[in-house]
Amino acid sequence: MRHRRNLLIYVSALVLLSAHAATTRAAELADYPSEVKADIPVNYTEAEVGDYELPDPLSFESGQPVDSAAAWRERRRPELHAIFERHQYGRAPAEPREIRYEVTEPPTPALDGAAVREQVTIHFGTGDTAQHMDLLVYVPADRDGPSPLLLSISFMPNNMCVDDPAVHVGRRWDRREGRRVAADGPSPFPGRLPVRQFIDRGFAIATFCYSDVDPDAPGAIEQGVRQQYLPAGKSQPADDEWGAIAAWCWGISRAVDYFEADDLIDAQRIAITGISRLGKTVMWAGANDQRIAAVIASCSGEGGAALSRRNYGETIAHLTAVGRFDYQFCKNYQHWAPDPTAAPVDAHELVALIAPRPLLLQTGTTDKWSDPKGEFLAAAAATPVYELLGETGVEITELPDPDTLVGGTLAYYMHDGGHGMVPGDWQVFLDFLQQHLGE
Repeated sequence: MRHRRNLLIYVSALVLLSAHAATTRAAELADYPSEVKADIPVNYTEAEVGDYELPDPLSFESGQPVDSAAAWRERRRPELHAIFERHQYGRAPAEPREIRYEVTEPPTPALDGAAVREQVTIHFGTGDTAQHMDLLVYVPADRDGPSPLLLSISFMPNNMCVDDPAVHVGRRWDRREGRRVAADGPSPFPGRLPVRQFIDRGFAIATFCYSDVDPDAPGAIEQGVRQQYLPAGKSQPADDEWGAIAAWCWGISRAVDYFEADDLIDAQRIAITGISRLGKTVMWAGANDQRIAAVIASCSGEGGAALSRRNYGETIAHLTAVGRFDYQFCKNYQHWAPDPTAAPVDAHELVALIAPRPLLLQTGTTDKWSDPKGEFLAAAAATPVYELLGETGVEITELPDPDTLVGGTLAYYMHDGGHGMVPGDWQVFLDFLQQHLGE
């Protein structure tokens, strides 16, 4: 009876989503004029999204239903994970090698005594191909035991992410020079991590710069960690092997490795967050590394939490066009650019891979390129998986008003604004983490 109930839940969700798509009011999210990017049309009109049918996350590839939580965990989840690995993000090495952790600053009082600060350099490889990433950690000073932690994978080096002159100067990737350079000037990105806000709520917070692991640029693989795992005589990964996003995820897992050995951190309560392409990154990291206890993905869009079958905003074709962001994914992902409806999976199944752990999808009303409605629909379509595993998801069928958190363990929040985050989002994030990982 249980598998029949699960199927009924999923079919009902699809019917409601289909009805919602057909009756969407223009007042919900304004339409925008179409445009062309990379010689590929971009649709911003809801009526032009087109018809599509989502694959059922609660059906095996054979067509048989997933009839229990055990069947999901033991068979269906591994099956889905393997499909995403093979067709979208690419396989990363099963076991990291030649990793060395160097504590460059042991726990030191910071923030006027409210926190202790740690700085760690994680070394990858040896010799000419050696790389390293700098990890910055703040932990509440007045806690009796280990702290829950939010790890933010960032676009900029640590010294540009916080207001703390004691943080070591890091490196950023300079696209014009094609190399890493010292980050000793002003940050080109607005905003800083609200470290004190997290400390005051009893949470540790950490960050590292994604380009320390692999450069965010086409053709730069020789200056990233992936170079160390290429077979002799090869200059590029195989078609089903890791792109840059999977490499950045690999970096997140190496940070988690360190936290497991750090007595100040509760390794059972580690959450991760990232914005835009780093929102895509934390989605795959959460799916890939089940030690991660919660995920907050900001504006992850296409290639992240937004449904690819919706012809709205950025598409697989835009992502995988040569010279744009094809290096971020495995080469196989390009196969689905002409027709995303033929892809074996869609974003709601990526969302489902994080179940039953807490996941918050944050978007913006005017972030048309990332398709905020597509992320909402993905969350709604993944909700039956969360329910099968005893958790709650997004059970409404209408796009919520801006600045309204909806859902439960799987939640959705759309601020009134554009791509990225606004200051009020951090409070939403903290409340979500407090609810699910707090004491």
